[in-house]
Formats: sequence, C-alpha cells, structure tokens
Amino acid sequence: MGLFDEIAGKVTSALAAGQPQAGLVGHVMDYLNSPQSGGLQGLVGAFERNGLGHIIQSWVSTGANLPVSASQIQSVLGNGQLQALAARVGLSPDQLSQGLASVLPHLVDHLTPDGSLPPAGQ
Repeated sequence: MGLFDEIAGKVTSALAAGQPQAGLVGHVMDYLNSPQSGGLQGLVGAFERNGLGHIIQSWVSTGANLPVSASQIQSVLGNGQLQALAARVGLSPDQLSQGLASVLPHLVDHLTPDGSLPPAGQ
C-alpha cells in the first residue's frame, strides 16, 4: 500500500461515515508542498510559534508520535487557512480539524522517515 492510500485510509477512518472527504489528502499534500505555506518546514515553524514544537518534533523524530487535538490544529493553522481548506474539501472547519488531528501525525512521520526534515523544496 502506498503512502497516499495509507493516508486516505486514515482520513476515511478519522472522519465520520457519510461525510465528504474526497480531496482532503490531496489538499493536505498541496498545502505541505506549497511555497506559500512554507511546506513541511513552514508547518513545523507554525507549530513552534504556537508553543507546540514538541508535538511536531515527535512526528519528525523516529520515536512515538504525540497526539494533537483539533483545537491545537486550529491554533496552528488559524481560522483563515482552516476555513479556506475546509471550503475546498467540503467539510466544516471543525470536521477538518478533527481529520487533520488524526492524519497529520502519520503524514509528517512518513515524510520524515529518517527523523529529520527534508531539505527545503523537497
């Protein structure tokens, strides 16, 4: 099973049955690959600026992943980004925050298999 399939499966299980989910993984990957967001490094920086660096560092490292809550996701992304992404995906901001809280630890963990961030732009 590929990374995309694994993440899609986690999103599917993270969101309640029957709620729209198509495109969520693609939008998250677009966000992480976007120069405007700063990519994975930008996400790490956003967590650190919000006092949650220890959480995202656990996802980057090779150890166990610490959990993140939907409210912590909201504080990191901010209402503007969260609402824009939720509108594109067809979820409410609360639903999206819950889904991201389930998916992001696994996604960041898979994107950093050696325990360190890839060089900027990769």
